[in-house]
Amino acid sequence: MSWTTEFLPNLRRIIKLHDSMLKEVCEEYQLMLIEGTIISFLHNHPGKDTAADIVELRMLSKGNVSQAVESLIQKSLLKRSLDPQDRRKIHLSLTPEAQPMIESLENLWQEFEDQVFFGISEEEKALFDRLNDQIRENTKYAMARRDKHE
Repeated sequence: MSWTTEFLPNLRRIIKLHDSMLKEVCEEYQLMLIEGTIISFLHNHPGKDTAADIVELRMLSKGNVSQAVESLIQKSLLKRSLDPQDRRKIHLSLTPEAQPMIESLENLWQEFEDQVFFGISEEEKALFDRLNDQIRENTKYAMARRDKHE
């Protein structure tokens, strides 16, 4: 049996678990899943604070991110500011009103990590991190090569 026979469905299961857990927090705060994803992203990726960063790193559609950002601004959970060096660049930041959700998300991510890595030693987690980094770089490179040929 090919390793991909289990690897790809496993990735999908992990994503489904992640999304189902995030959905619980979103329901608690009356948010759409993509809004919760954006709040989580901005909290967990300091310095990656533009809509373009979210689109690129989370591989979400530009239109969906734009719409969700607007909604979060309307809900006073997010604010935007112009970059002083490049006025075309708009930075996003979480407002203090987002803090209760962030605390719920931190608890959720700890529970998620505990469940996904249950029975896995610290050494095995460190190996997983190194392998995951290498796989990410390999796939980014392969995708860039494929995009050039399209």
